Amino acid sequence: MHAVSLIVGAPALTLSVEIVPLLADNYGYLLSDLATGAVAVVDPAEAGPLLDRIRARGGRLDWILLTHHHGDHVAGTAELVAATGAKVAGAAADAHRLPPLDRRLVEGDRLELGRASARILATPGHTTGHIAYLFEATVDLFCADTLFVMGCGRLIEGDAPTMWASLEKLAALPPGTKVWCGHEYTLANARFALSVDPDNEALRTRARLVERLRAEDRPTVPSTIAEERATNPFLRARDPMIRRRLGLEAATDPEVFAALRRAKDGFRG
Repeated sequence: MHAVSLIVGAPALTLSVEIVPLLADNYGYLLSDLATGAVAVVDPAEAGPLLDRIRARGGRLDWILLTHHHGDHVAGTAELVAATGAKVAGAAADAHRLPPLDRRLVEGDRLELGRASARILATPGHTTGHIAYLFEATVDLFCADTLFVMGCGRLIEGDAPTMWASLEKLAALPPGTKVWCGHEYTLANARFALSVDPDNEALRTRARLVERLRAEDRPTVPSTIAEERATNPFLRARDPMIRRRLGLEAATDPEVFAALRRAKDGFRG
């Protein structure tokens, strides 16, 4: 898979996002504020490919932005700090199990990357301390393992109501918000989504696009919040057709979400 660079936002306030494939199916992201040259990386699963790109771009790295403590999101941190002197930001709630932090972040905090500014969203469920970074001016959301393209993270530490609340928070963001998630799971997610929402024409169309992208070894990120609301079953617990298919017409939204998550955990399609 090849790295992909996108430049997003208005000319006066522009954030460059480069996708760097890591490990088997992780995505790391190199962010650059084009106004100042400030650079950050989101979730360095491994250092080598990121260092190659950083050095090719001049060697500057200001911040390492961590979303949660899992090794496949933080393992390259120490090597990147040693090589670049970058500072590290992550959730205050998880400071005891993250690499050493220069910034301990909580819901509502802001982190400045040059002139770009990220608002911190607490998104527990996959882990208790999971956070996301929302660059509001360019509507870029780095949500790691909370929200995937047509999927969501497993409930490793949280419960269904907690994760549902986090997903609802993300679903309420502006429809054009770009979703940069932590893994390339989209092909499997699309197949599961079709199993529970087979009459969704937008989903069927999107699944065909995903098949083409992956056949060409191209990433399926970024998505948008609008696309996820239309095609991601984990954001559609209120949908009558999904409820009917699950036999949960009278259930609460978190109960429907929990049933979807259990079904995905056992899905082998």
